[in-house]
Amino acid sequence: MQTTTVLLIILAAVLALLIVLFQYFYKTKTKGKQRLLFSFLRFIALFSVFLLLVNPKFTKKEFTLEKANLLVLTDNSSSIGNIGAKDQVDSILQSLNSSIALADKFNLEQYQFGKTLRISDSLTFTESATNIVQALKGLNTIYGNTTSAVVLLSDGNSTLGEDYEYYGENQKFPIYPIVLGDTTRYDDLRINSVNTNKYVFLKNRFPLEIFVSYEGLEDIQTEINVALDGKNVHSQKLNFTNDRNAKVVNLSLNAASVGLKTLRISLEPLINEKNTRNNSKTIAIEVIDEKTNVAIVSNVLHPDIGALKKSIESNEQRSVTIIKPTVDSKTLSDIDLFILYQPTFAFSRLFEFIKKAKTNFFVISGPKTNWNFLNSAQSAVTKNSYDQAEEVTPLINKGFSKFDISTLSMDDYPPLETNLGEVIINKGHEVLLRQRIKGADIGEPLLVLTESGFEREAVLFGENLWKWRVQNYREHQNFNDFDQLIGKIVLFLSSNDSRSRLVLNYESFYEGNIEAKIAATYFDESFTFDSDAEILLQLKQEGVEGAQEFPMLLKGNYYEVDLSNMTPGEYTFIVKVVNSNISKSGSFNILDFDVERQFTSSNYKKLNRLARSTGGNNYFPAQSNDLITDLLVENKFTPIQKSHQNVVSLLDFKILLAIILSALSLEWFIRKYYGLT
Repeated sequence: MQTTTVLLIILAAVLALLIVLFQYFYKTKTKGKQRLLFSFLRFIALFSVFLLLVNPKFTKKEFTLEKANLLVLTDNSSSIGNIGAKDQVDSILQSLNSSIALADKFNLEQYQFGKTLRISDSLTFTESATNIVQALKGLNTIYGNTTSAVVLLSDGNSTLGEDYEYYGENQKFPIYPIVLGDTTRYDDLRINSVNTNKYVFLKNRFPLEIFVSYEGLEDIQTEINVALDGKNVHSQKLNFTNDRNAKVVNLSLNAASVGLKTLRISLEPLINEKNTRNNSKTIAIEVIDEKTNVAIVSNVLHPDIGALKKSIESNEQRSVTIIKPTVDSKTLSDIDLFILYQPTFAFSRLFEFIKKAKTNFFVISGPKTNWNFLNSAQSAVTKNSYDQAEEVTPLINKGFSKFDISTLSMDDYPPLETNLGEVIINKGHEVLLRQRIKGADIGEPLLVLTESGFEREAVLFGENLWKWRVQNYREHQNFNDFDQLIGKIVLFLSSNDSRSRLVLNYESFYEGNIEAKIAATYFDESFTFDSDAEILLQLKQEGVEGAQEFPMLLKGNYYEVDLSNMTPGEYTFIVKVVNSNISKSGSFNILDFDVERQFTSSNYKKLNRLARSTGGNNYFPAQSNDLITDLLVENKFTPIQKSHQNVVSLLDFKILLAIILSALSLEWFIRKYYGLT
């Protein structure tokens, strides 16, 4: 408590005493014990009033010791078990956990990672992929504003995500890798990657690009073989030297029959080659016998046209042609779907052709669209345009059910430019996106899909769609979300099939290290998503007797089953809705590929570069005590003592008010009892 406050309290007591002496001892008739009692009660009341005015406070200091964080990040992928480094990990963790000096200086936190970052409880070394960058990013998010250091236990072979060597420049705290496994380099042949189309058209030739590398000092020769469904279709001799240790093999193969095909590429192993699992790679292609021809019709040049072409052709089953609205009818007869970009009177003959051919279409409108013409040319929607340009952002209709949009997110997408106006939809429809201006939903559709019998149309009320594709890449470093949305719209418009209440979403093939999941969307008779359905999946592996049954779990507005633990092979399945006669079947192939078995030695050089770029140092398992010593002597991790000062009132004002009220009340009652004024 400060000296000033103490003096004020003394002054308050003296002042209260002087007032009492003046009131009860100067020219007063009250005598004896009554005067002393009244004086005491009045003094208590006055002194409490003055204490309220002084409001005495005292300062309370608390001292805490803030330690740096030591984040132990352990690679839990199967490669650690494959190289026999389990005992090394156990020994290192035991050394770190048992060090009393480390515990005094650091807050020790343990994490593990494979595909994702998790708190370390027990290590299994069964993760199917290694994503070092994702784990480091997770620690940056959690501990970015603290003083921390990372001890990374790994073999340095990252099989998923970004290259961690270049990410080190963005790291917020130093990394101290401990290199696990064998650092000896062995002569090794490797198929690094294979590029081809997922979908191939019947009777067409398709390209195959194979990247092969060699690590070693001697000049060697090997042979590469390519087999399609078990039949060898290509062989070629390859020569490598220490200086010329990489080759690209380009082939062109023929798609002779429809269906899912397996391509196996293999290299003849070297004599005494230690790791031969990376000498082969298996991929799958699907041969189809039909292709959707899409025409983008426009009288103007705009980036939207290029973005739409790229997006639609990201699916090899579709081809896009850009034409003028005045093109001859012979060209139009081969088109399965028209995308009409900002129609004007020049589209008159095209709309007549569409009506006669009953071809579905997708209208993209904007400030250059002539709505007087468009209102008369088609009957799906009518717009009373105000000819006033405005920017509108998308708002997703979560109740949309024509296809699955459960993973669609457009919160940060830039606005489209449109003309304001009231929209009337004249057919059965569903709104996928609504218009939002400055964060407010104005109740007008931005993207609507209509359906009447086998006739289907879509209308987008805005231009600058290309900005959405750019935003998708900015957020995820790929165009997948945008391309999938456009692909689903094109699929809806190009299909004349009656609407199905059970819709499945799955891949034709899965690599061994990719999660195999099958999703299903089920609608009731009114085509509203049914979240109370019971859906089962019956799975049978080719060549294996019996079938397995899995319940599909509800995930928001779709059902899903995870088959990631299934062994490689070909599978057929049936999805059934319990208490209903609705079912659908399909097939897929899980390829025999384990990316974690592609390496035989640790990448200690890369881990060392990561350590240097972050201000850390590189260690080997036998040097774990050296690591502990270096961490203990590092001054930047010294614990910091911090003080917290709290100012607290000495007296509770409620108690003082109660004392004042009690003293004055008691004095009044005693005076009345004795008949005094």
